[in-house]
Amino acid sequence: MQVEVTTLDKGSAGNAELPDEIFAAAPRADIMARVVHWQLAKRRAGTHSTKGLNDVQGTTKKPYRQKGTGNARQGSLRAPQFRGGGIVHGPVPHSHAYSLNKKVRRLGLISALSQKLADGKLVVLDSTACAAKTGELAKKFRALGWQSALIVDGVVDAGFLRASRNIPGIDVLPTVGANVYDILRHDVLAITTAGVEGLTQRLNGRNGSVATEPNAVPESYLSPAEPPTLQETAATGEAAHDAEAAHAAEAASEGDAASDAEAAPEGDAA
Repeated sequence: MQVEVTTLDKGSAGNAELPDEIFAAAPRADIMARVVHWQLAKRRAGTHSTKGLNDVQGTTKKPYRQKGTGNARQGSLRAPQFRGGGIVHGPVPHSHAYSLNKKVRRLGLISALSQKLADGKLVVLDSTACAAKTGELAKKFRALGWQSALIVDGVVDAGFLRASRNIPGIDVLPTVGANVYDILRHDVLAITTAGVEGLTQRLNGRNGSVATEPNAVPESYLSPAEPPTLQETAATGEAAHDAEAAHAAEAASEGDAASDAEAAPEGDAA
């Protein structure tokens, strides 16, 4: 797919080829939702905590004797039913991360890229290398109409990153950091030509070809050979029967020879 390459000065820099298997696939909203949920769950700190009965500071003395008071029996003032006592079944620190198959993550990123292109929100830049100040770069973004944009480059230029990090709504990421959540939460996705090449290598492998599915069915299973005819089956059965009979005859002859040798007297053997 041919798309126009633009510059930060809103000029034209030719055309670029986008691979259809990455940027023209059918977007899967369910897959993108799964990947976003996985990303948000993975980045949760999981530091929420409450104090149980054994964590609350206080006396360990029995409040009053077991019997004879007319009150319900109690063993500790740190029990949950008392004010200032422990919390029952409260949250404890733990990780919310879970595993997600690489195939699902790959399909989610492809769906996000294809969705941006289908919505007309994907822009291909020639380069981001510039030593502009933050004010100059902000003027260029306003001229382009970018209020919320994610810029993906093969290797992020230090000067461009320094100039753009204080502009609200603008984020810069390398190709290794491109993810579904950041792509979807920005209005515009701008990818440099080096970023397109980096994403292609990342999603299709270093050699630039789409990797085959490891669970793919071999072609021999998809087009099986024709079943043998009745004559071929009969010939095969006769050959097997003859071979079995020959083997049985050979075993019988060997048994007869062994029995004759045992029956022979020692003098004959001498």
